Amino acid sequence: MKVRETRVFAVIAFVVANILIWPVLIVIPMSFSASVSLSFPPPAYSLDYYREFFTDPAWTGPLFNSLFIAACNVVLTLALALPASFALTRWSFAGKAMFRLLMIAPLLVPHIVLAIGYYIYFVEIGMFQSYGSVIIAHACINLPAAVMVLTAGIASLDRNLERASLSLGADPRATFLNVTVPALGPSIMVAGFYAFIHSFDEAVISVFISGRDKATLPRQLFNSFMMDMDPVIAAASGALVFLLVLFVLIAALLRFALSPSGRRRKRGAAPASRTEKVPA
Repeated sequence: MKVRETRVFAVIAFVVANILIWPVLIVIPMSFSASVSLSFPPPAYSLDYYREFFTDPAWTGPLFNSLFIAACNVVLTLALALPASFALTRWSFAGKAMFRLLMIAPLLVPHIVLAIGYYIYFVEIGMFQSYGSVIIAHACINLPAAVMVLTAGIASLDRNLERASLSLGADPRATFLNVTVPALGPSIMVAGFYAFIHSFDEAVISVFISGRDKATLPRQLFNSFMMDMDPVIAAASGALVFLLVLFVLIAALLRFALSPSGRRRKRGAAPASRTEKVPA
């Protein structure tokens, strides 16, 4: 029975993996096409569309906007998620259950509904089509995942380390900066990278509230696809995939470097480099 269940799950996993991977396997070859139109398989291969993507201001501008908005979004998301996570994990207050529900509410609401709400709100307050409106909207939709990651990290902290720091004369601020934050390093990094990647790749809300000169790369892809079917969108999609893979690899390397095993490996390698030969 267990063998049959394993095979069934393996087949399901294979089908799901194919559904997720095949679009990427189609887009990447198309991005290197030398054809004047989108076609698969490409009749010939060239880097011309990548060259145009990285030199044409119509594409480099949205790419810069996406990177800038994603970087600012990381700062705002962590600034909101850290105190919210500590409040949910360590404090008791009236309405805590409702506060927790509000934190995860954006996960339960379709992005198109949120986009319409943000559109009306930012028009009313005069922030429509600005960097600030996109950054705030992205931070709101990234906040639930960041809070869940950070609350798990805070709950797993050894409180004895903080108590020991306080008992040795450190004030609460020094304890937080020198003990708590380093111990939370992996969780903070995961939450920050999630916020960056999700903001960099977000399309629905950006289409509604970002202006023409503040357009993000996903919005530019959408506009180009709907208006003129510029073949450069294949190169832009390929570049987006490569950048996301690069960000994930960087996150994995940093997470390993900050993990206990990574720190142990560094400490184990350090004494070996300082070993001196003792004369006989």
